Amino acid sequence: MVFDMDEKADQKKKLFSEDLRQVLAESNACYVLITCGEPTKDGKMQVEMTYDGDPSLAAYLIESAHGLIENQNDTL
Repeated sequence: MVFDMDEKADQKKKLFSEDLRQVLAESNACYVLITCGEPTKDGKMQVEMTYDGDPSLAAYLIESAHGLIENQNDTL
């Protein structure tokens, strides 16, 4: 099987993501993982989110994180 560099990187990223999700799920009642790529020349970026656990708890985690970030920005 022959892969180009992008395919190898994508495959490695996918395996890492699967391992990370497994570790997070084993050691937490709930988690939310949000990632983004580098912006393109036209300002767009790929944003991905995954979570495991109760959807209401995941929403609470996101809202709480948003509040923390807003508070940190207010103090700057």
